[in-house]
Amino acid sequence: MNTEDYFRIGTVTKTRGLKGELQVYTDFDGLQDIDFSAIFFEVAGKLVPYFVSTVKYPMANTAYLFLEEVDHIDKAAILVKKDLYLPNKLKPAKDPDAFTLMDLKGYIAIDETHGELGEITDVLEYPQQVIASVHYQNREVLFPLNADFIKGIDIEGGEVYIDLPEGLLDVYLEG
Repeated sequence: MNTEDYFRIGTVTKTRGLKGELQVYTDFDGLQDIDFSAIFFEVAGKLVPYFVSTVKYPMANTAYLFLEEVDHIDKAAILVKKDLYLPNKLKPAKDPDAFTLMDLKGYIAIDETHGELGEITDVLEYPQQVIASVHYQNREVLFPLNADFIKGIDIEGGEVYIDLPEGLLDVYLEG
């Protein structure tokens, strides 16, 4: 199975209890609105399907999952730290007017102090924050994309205006 035909929804963080329940960190917004009966685990670079018995969403970014055939903690333990996927056909259509930080890839980053830094070559999403990557003075520079640093976005012009903390660029340029 090709991972390009699937989208990642989260990672199994740990087991719960002795009957095979899994706790999942979900980093896909709106998962509770998707109706699915099977879920795919990435195991050794391949996607392996499991049928879902029950799924609950007790709080934001958390799901409790029971799978058919996984009825004991020992069977569940081997699935801990595995990424979870669903088929792309289940992915909700994105509102074309909804602009997210992930859409900043390809934009030109312009810092208030240092001027144009270059094109954002990648936007990486981590649980606590979103990080942008630019190549500046032949070095890869990473910086957070959040309200503290973003001062404006020109969607038409493809530019994002930022104010990086003093010394951040120096960390990458020294040495």
